[in-house]
Amino acid sequence: MANRIYSISDHVFAQFSDYVRGVVVAYGLHNGPSSPALTALLREAEASVRERLNLESLTAYPRIASWRNAFKAQGIKPNEFRCSVEAMVRRALRDQQLPSINALVDIGNALSLKHLVPVGSHAIDVVKGNLSLRPATGEETFTAFGSEQMEHPNPGEIVFTEENVVLTRRWSWRQSIHTLTLPETTAIEFNVDGLAPVTKADIETICQEVMQLIQEHCGGQMRCELLTKDHSTISIEP
Repeated sequence: MANRIYSISDHVFAQFSDYVRGVVVAYGLHNGPSSPALTALLREAEASVRERLNLESLTAYPRIASWRNAFKAQGIKPNEFRCSVEAMVRRALRDQQLPSINALVDIGNALSLKHLVPVGSHAIDVVKGNLSLRPATGEETFTAFGSEQMEHPNPGEIVFTEENVVLTRRWSWRQSIHTLTLPETTAIEFNVDGLAPVTKADIETICQEVMQLIQEHCGGQMRCELLTKDHSTISIEP
């Protein structure tokens, strides 16, 4: 297999110079249903949200406001298209439990709620091409999870892609069916996103927690790299 590259476009950093994306790459995994301990971790994360936040002031909370402002800067209405972490927080604040999907998905959801940052995973045992976070041309294709309808992103919209296939629309909004993390997934990459006031050190700490939980619940071999304006390209090979 050719060396698969993961990059973030200079365009993203030109707009958001403090942005940092932690990338955890893991291979040789044994995914499956979550253990009772991991499900309990997800429920604890939901409870922690209810202890710290409330719906009335949610949009002013710095770690939520930063993403709403970033969406507005791209011409995206944040009340219509909510960042993934805001959408999950709202569910928690309405006492709507997130379903336990599988170990890897639950790890991402629990840590996203715990740290109030977007944490998303993509199965890379199905990825053949290069990955990129970049502005869309509008020609790319996207089929959302839970839908059979293929669509195209808006030109200029920040998208996460495998070549010309969109894996996540609107930066951190909705994932496609192409790289869903399934019980049989054996290789994965986690994206951990930070905008100020979240720091590079914060993202590194969360990535270490991702790796610890993967090792504990799924085994495998893994590493972490941080993508910034000064280090915007990595390999995703083992």
